[in-house]
Amino acid sequence: MAELKLFHGTRHYTIPLRAAWHVPRTKRAARAITEVRNFVSRHMKVQEDEQIWIEEAINHTIWSRGIQKPPRRIHIMVTREEGFPIEVKLDVDKYAGG
Repeated sequence: MAELKLFHGTRHYTIPLRAAWHVPRTKRAARAITEVRNFVSRHMKVQEDEQIWIEEAINHTIWSRGIQKPPRRIHIMVTREEGFPIEVKLDVDKYAGG
């Protein structure tokens, strides 16, 4: 089988969190975190031996309005370096105004 070419560096993504609104309202924020993890896994082609590290600021942004009203979308930066977990950070440039 052909060798996979994995992207190493930083990418910016806007993650739609609409799936979080299709679960009971007391589970929406937790589902939004799961959606972030699933999105990164799919778009960065995460291998079995790799881990995903989600920054605490993303968690605070999703939970900022409570469990029932997570944001509809979130802007992130994903960084992959050899020998380190995949880092998911909040794109602070998009949130500078608010």
